[in-house]
Amino acid sequence: MLFEIARPALFSLDPERAHGLTLKALKLSPRRGPAHAGALATTVAGIEFPNPLGMAAGFDKDAEVPDELLGLGFGFAEVGSITPRPQAGNPKPRLFRLVEDRAVINRMGFNNGGAELAHARLERRAGRPGIVGINIGANKDSEDRIADYAQMTRIMAPLASYLAVNISSPNTPGLRALQDEGALVGLLEAVFEARGEQGPPVFLKVAPDLEPADIDAIARIANDTGLGALIVSNTTISRPPLRSSHAGEAGGLSGAPLRDLALQRVRDFRKATGGAIPLVGVGGIASAEDAWARIKAGAGLVQLYSAMVYEGPGLPHRITRGLESLMKREGFSSIAEAVGSE
Repeated sequence: MLFEIARPALFSLDPERAHGLTLKALKLSPRRGPAHAGALATTVAGIEFPNPLGMAAGFDKDAEVPDELLGLGFGFAEVGSITPRPQAGNPKPRLFRLVEDRAVINRMGFNNGGAELAHARLERRAGRPGIVGINIGANKDSEDRIADYAQMTRIMAPLASYLAVNISSPNTPGLRALQDEGALVGLLEAVFEARGEQGPPVFLKVAPDLEPADIDAIARIANDTGLGALIVSNTTISRPPLRSSHAGEAGGLSGAPLRDLALQRVRDFRKATGGAIPLVGVGGIASAEDAWARIKAGAGLVQLYSAMVYEGPGLPHRITRGLESLMKREGFSSIAEAVGSE
């Protein structure tokens, strides 16, 4: 209800400024503990999640509020993307609300304060309960992006519940080329070597804009390398029919228009991997029904971000309550039992 009152004022502001105020408000909010394990508890990549709903990367780029996000009812929070060196990102404006479409376009460009700043924050929270994944990226001007990912792995692995290797942002030129089979094998070999034998699971975040051959190749590599999970998917560079005046802005599209494409990609990767690799469904999830469809299509976990812009901080609790009702209504005893059951 408070969000409904505040939303017109927030929407009158530049989206990036409004996001900054949201982070400040979270920092000032009363600290709540993370969600308790209950009927929605599930295990993915050896990690016991209290529920399958997470905050996607991009919201908390510099690891400022992971515990506050967990306190909203998320089962896990993913911070980043974080690069070795601080990075200003692309010129402003670079974030756009497409209100009529309940969508967002961003061309942020991995803007973040760098590894040293995020590491200091995450080190201070070490030992607290709650699952926090760390999403890692490469600097735009790096001469060796694979070396950047290896460096970030060495820095962040000791503090991460899992590491998310982000090679799917459309806003860093050439980054998505790392999804090509040869480049991806070399990248993952470097990441696993940097992580060591006892490090956290490694998740790989892929784009929705993939051809069938790309999906098959990534699935084969995932099976061969022992990835903990595939995060399916990032924002799209495609443009379905949109009503907003911002529809022509360059960047990655997220929110409601991405839902059907992202759902299909979960189905595609479920089929390509034979269900052997856990999937994290992301893109266009705004309700318990959206999350449930992604789970039944094959996702063991789900994440959201853009829907929070329109629905506010009460959304995680609404989704988890709805998921529990849907699970019971359809006769499943656990989330794991429902995964891939469509």
